[in-house]
Amino acid sequence: MLRLTDIRLPLDHHPDDLKQAICDRLDLSGDAISGFTVYRRNYDARKKTAIMFSYTLDVVVADEQAVLARFPNHPHIRLAPDMTYRFVARAPETPFMRPLVIGCGPCGLFAALILAQSGFKPIVLERGKNVRERTQDTFGFWRERRLDPESNVQFGEGGAGTFSDGKLHTQIRDPKHYGRKVLSEFVKAGAPEEILYIGKPHIGTFRLVRIIEQMRKDIIALGGEFRFMSRVDDLLIENGQIKGVILSNGETILSDHVVLAPGHSARDTFDMLYRRGIQIEAKPFSIGFRIEHPQSMIDRCRLGPNAGNPLLGAADYKLVHHCKNGRSVYSFCMCPGGTVVAAASEPGRLVTNGMSQYSRNERNANAAIVVDITPDDYPGHPLAGVSFQRQLEQKAFELGGSNYNAPCQLVGDFLKGRPSTRLGSVIPSYQPGVTPCDLSQALPDYAIEALREAIPAFERSIPGFSLDDAVLTGTETRTSSPVRITRNRDDFQSVNVRGLYPAGEGAGYAGGILSSAVDGIMVAEAIAQDIVKKTSQPS
Repeated sequence: MLRLTDIRLPLDHHPDDLKQAICDRLDLSGDAISGFTVYRRNYDARKKTAIMFSYTLDVVVADEQAVLARFPNHPHIRLAPDMTYRFVARAPETPFMRPLVIGCGPCGLFAALILAQSGFKPIVLERGKNVRERTQDTFGFWRERRLDPESNVQFGEGGAGTFSDGKLHTQIRDPKHYGRKVLSEFVKAGAPEEILYIGKPHIGTFRLVRIIEQMRKDIIALGGEFRFMSRVDDLLIENGQIKGVILSNGETILSDHVVLAPGHSARDTFDMLYRRGIQIEAKPFSIGFRIEHPQSMIDRCRLGPNAGNPLLGAADYKLVHHCKNGRSVYSFCMCPGGTVVAAASEPGRLVTNGMSQYSRNERNANAAIVVDITPDDYPGHPLAGVSFQRQLEQKAFELGGSNYNAPCQLVGDFLKGRPSTRLGSVIPSYQPGVTPCDLSQALPDYAIEALREAIPAFERSIPGFSLDDAVLTGTETRTSSPVRITRNRDDFQSVNVRGLYPAGEGAGYAGGILSSAVDGIMVAEAIAQDIVKKTSQPS
């Protein structure tokens, strides 16, 4: 196939216009086009009165080389890459120990899927509950303030990404097109086919629940096994080689290949790894607040007279500001038409996150507005970032009233340095409730200073961003893992324990659903190749 990029058409174009655009680009008649598929569709809203769709198309013609010869070095005509996923190894006939996968977020789930599809019959160990039971526990916390430390936004089948916007785009380099494999598996499990081609695909929580359940069934049908409520409390290590794991109930499971994908909030696991001598180091992350505006305001600012067009959906944004004090402030995990959610995983501590359903039709837009921090801000220990997070989360809990209410402040009050005592026209979406206060007490001074500089600066991109009645809700601390469990670049194994494969966001190698899933695929391939290599060696 040929790949054509930057095919631009107005919002109200007819489907037949796509084929005509192909004919015009290639200077061919319609009979010469055997077929085409949409690989990517974005929209360009720089001119709000004339928003355009921009297409990337894969086109079938009779003689690709002849067409290419007529357009040498054309910037928007080339051969389409082969994106077919090919398994790197198949399970051997000779006996081998089944690989273990610790954690069932996107990384663990796709590691297990690739291993199962390759015939290796993995065992998945998840500390939380299955996704449907976990959803019930999470909504119970939001409604009734009952926090289950093992079943919440952070822990359970599906990982933290289950209670998010379900975003499926990433900026990672992906030369082997693993991202396409991820999206294709989601579609196979019930996701809408549009995620294969729209520019910023997303699924949403309720749909993710059904998709994750189907993927689990597929893995089990291929010989895989899932064990929920199975927290790994220790590792068996002999002479620098992993030999198995010990669960919280005392059970030992032996294996010489273990995927370690615990998620970014598995603080007790990080502590265990440090005590067992696994090489682990502090890494940068970010802290800040959630900010809420009326979604209708964001739509008008981003889409102008096309606000509300169902072809465009709820508008999003991406912002960054470099502050005078050397910090960077940026928007993170923007959720159009979504809600701010309670994301705590430890009693007596408060964390926020953002979530959208597939429809994105809630009244508010929300995003994290966060400040970058580095290990220089929490020096002295590989796990110092964890301690720093806990301090901020405990402070947020106290500011909210020590009952899982979130502390909040109107943007106008925050910028003027005065406590909020009431709410305005923007109604906070956080459940179970909010407590107006002075959020300057929630973060270090350097972070507050940076946020007070950045929010008015964002006004230049989105008029109304510093709206007096917009709401800040504290505190966002789980933007990414505060640690990195170091691994080799070539074989993905821990630098000092063979057979242990740190992976995904919790290990410090991904950020978001898609990049975590891709990392899971790469680690699964490394394990498959290592098992085949070792079983083929003469004993």
